[in-house]
Amino acid sequence: MAEITAALVKELRETSGAGMMDCKKALVESEGDIQGAIDWLRKKGLSAAAKKSGRVASEGLVGIALAPGKGAMVEINAETDFVARNEAFQAFVETAAKIALETGEDVDALKAAPYPGSERNVADELVHLVATIGENMTVRRVAVIEVPGGVVSGYMHSALKPGLGKIGVLVGLADKADEATASLGRQIGMHVAATRPDALSIADVDPAALEREKAILADQARASGKPDAIIEKMMAGRIAKYYDDVVLLEQVFVIDGESKVKAVVEKAGTKITRFVRFHLGEGIEKEATDFAAEVAAAAGI
Repeated sequence: MAEITAALVKELRETSGAGMMDCKKALVESEGDIQGAIDWLRKKGLSAAAKKSGRVASEGLVGIALAPGKGAMVEINAETDFVARNEAFQAFVETAAKIALETGEDVDALKAAPYPGSERNVADELVHLVATIGENMTVRRVAVIEVPGGVVSGYMHSALKPGLGKIGVLVGLADKADEATASLGRQIGMHVAATRPDALSIADVDPAALEREKAILADQARASGKPDAIIEKMMAGRIAKYYDDVVLLEQVFVIDGESKVKAVVEKAGTKITRFVRFHLGEGIEKEATDFAAEVAAAAGI
C-alpha cells in the first residue's frame, strides 16, 4: 500500500474540494491512488462541494452561545433561506457557536477546532455538510465577549429557535453577575438590534466617519447664509444630534423611550464593556439573477 503523505492529501483536497479528513480516508480506501480516491469521494457525494464553493452565500443563520461571564456569536452563511430550516445546518451553527466560546474571535482557529462526534475539524464538517445539503456554506465571522466578574447577555431578534436567527447581539456588562444585570443586558441587546449604533461611547466614534459628517454638516450650515457665529452654534447642535444617533450610550433607551442608555446603566450600577451586532448577510454583495434567462439558457433557447 502506498504511503498516505500530507502532500498526497493536499493534492486530493485541492483537486476535489473535499475536507482533509475525507481526503485522507479516500486515499486509504483507494490505497493511495488519486483517481480512485476521487471516485470514492464522488460516490460519497463529497467532491461535489468544490463545484458549489464559488456561489454567493448570503443567507444562513447567526448563532449565539453563552457561558458564565462569556458569550460567543457566529455567522454561518448558506445560499438560500431554506437551509436555515434544515436541522443539520441548525445543529452545526449551534455547535460552532459553542466551540467559539473556547477558540475566540479567530475564524481560522474555529475552523481548525475538532468537531464533536466526528473525526473532522469544523472546516471539514462544513464541507461534509455542503456535500450533504447541496449548497455553498461559509463560516463568515465570529465575535466573543468576556467579562470576568460580570455578565454577557445575548439577544436574538425573531429567533428561529433559542440562540438562532438573523439579527443577533451580544452585550457585556461589568461589576455584577446577577439575573437583574443579565436581564438588563438582554434589554440593551434588544435596543441595539433596533437602533444599530456604530459606537459604544463618543470616544469610540470612528474619527474618519466623524470628519465626513462634520464636512457634510458644515456645507449644509454655510448654505443657509447665516453669520459664522450662528453657523458655529448650528454645527455644535448637529454634531450632538449625530452622537445621539450613532453612539449607544447617548441614545434614548427604546424600552422606556425617555432615558439615555448611559443613565440606565449607571442607575443599575453597572457599565457596558462592549457590544456586537450581527445582521445576517450584511455587507455581502448578492447576485442579481434573471430567472427567465436562466431557464432559457438551461433549455438552450
